[in-house]
Amino acid sequence: MIDLYYWTTPNGHKVTMFLEEAGIPYNIIPVHIGKGEQFQPEFLAIAPNNRIPAIVDQAPADGGAPLSLFESGAILQYLAEKSGQFLPADVRGRAEVMQWLFWQMGGLVPMAGHNHYFVQFAPDPIDYAITLYVNETNRLYGVLNKRLADRAFVAGDSYSIADMAIYPWIVPHARQRQKLEDFPHLARWFAAIAARPATVRAYARAAEINVQPTVSGDAKSVLFGQTAKTIGQA
Repeated sequence: MIDLYYWTTPNGHKVTMFLEEAGIPYNIIPVHIGKGEQFQPEFLAIAPNNRIPAIVDQAPADGGAPLSLFESGAILQYLAEKSGQFLPADVRGRAEVMQWLFWQMGGLVPMAGHNHYFVQFAPDPIDYAITLYVNETNRLYGVLNKRLADRAFVAGDSYSIADMAIYPWIVPHARQRQKLEDFPHLARWFAAIAARPATVRAYARAAEINVQPTVSGDAKSVLFGQTAKTIGQA
C-alpha cells in the first residue's frame, strides 16, 4: 500500500496517473496547500521541502520499515522500479525515458510554473516577465512537438513515466497562453493520454478531493512568498 500525500496540482496528478496505470493500491492523504497544511510538522517529516506530492511505501522491496519519498520525479522513478512498469530495463530505453523526465523537471516545470504565477497570480502585471515565460513555455512546447513528430510517446513507442510527468503540465495550456493547434504532434499525444482510462480515473480523484480549485486571495498569501521561517528555520 502506498500512502500518497497529495493535492490537485500538476505534480500531484503525475503520481495518481502512475498509480492508476500500474494498479498499485494507494491511499490519498489530502494536503490542502491553500490552507498551509504543507507546513505542518508531520508533513515536513516526510517532505522537508514542504511540497506535494510525497509518498510513504508501507511495504518496500527490502522488507524493512516504511519508506518515505518526496519530489515527484523521484517518486515516479521509485514506483516504476518497484513495479517494473513504465521504465525500460535496457540501458538505452531507460536513458531515453530518464532524460525526458529530467527535461520535464528541470525545464517545463519551472518555466510553466513561472508562467502560471506571472500570468495568473502576481499582484501586479509585469509585462517583461509575462512575455519571457510565455515565450519560453512556447519554446518548450515546440521542443516537445518536434520530439513527437515520429513517435507515439516521448521516449518511443511505449508509454512511460516521462509522459506521465509531462502531461499534467500541458493540461493548463490555455492558462499558459498556448494553443495546442499550433503543435499538431503534441496535440495528438495529448489527446491520446487524456483518453486513457487511468488518466480519466486519476483526474476524477482530483475532482473528488478539491471541489473549489480556484486559488483564493487567502490561498495566494500562503502559496507565495514564504521564507525559511515558515518551516521553522532561522
